[in-house]
Amino acid sequence: MHTTQRRQYRWAAGLLLVQGVLMEGLVFIGVLVLLALKIPQASIVENADVFALPYLQDNLYLMMAMSGIFATLRVLGAVGLLRNRLWGLGLSIVSCSVTLALMVFLLPAGLLDGILSGTALVLLLFARLGQTPDGQPKLIY
Repeated sequence: MHTTQRRQYRWAAGLLLVQGVLMEGLVFIGVLVLLALKIPQASIVENADVFALPYLQDNLYLMMAMSGIFATLRVLGAVGLLRNRLWGLGLSIVSCSVTLALMVFLLPAGLLDGILSGTALVLLLFARLGQTPDGQPKLIY
């Protein structure tokens, strides 16, 4: 593997780890703490405007729980990338693509998700599709 490719994969994996652990994982841990303390969702929703869409705002605890699934998938994809596994690349590309599609519904929280996922996706695509082994750009035809 070319040094530039390896660096691009590592940077993408780092972005996915940051996004998975800090942005998604901490939210999931937060919902576990809130549930353990038996804090009703209504008290959280009335004091915090997290999402622009009322449906998502009204189901905040479910959204926070779903965040754990996204965190797990992101971290698994990043680990696969760091271990040079093709499944890690596939999982990471799907994860980034889904995040970019959903970020418009998760405003304003989705802005940083979009920046991290978009950057990681560009790095992944550059690494996979960018150059031939001799350093020449890969062409469409």
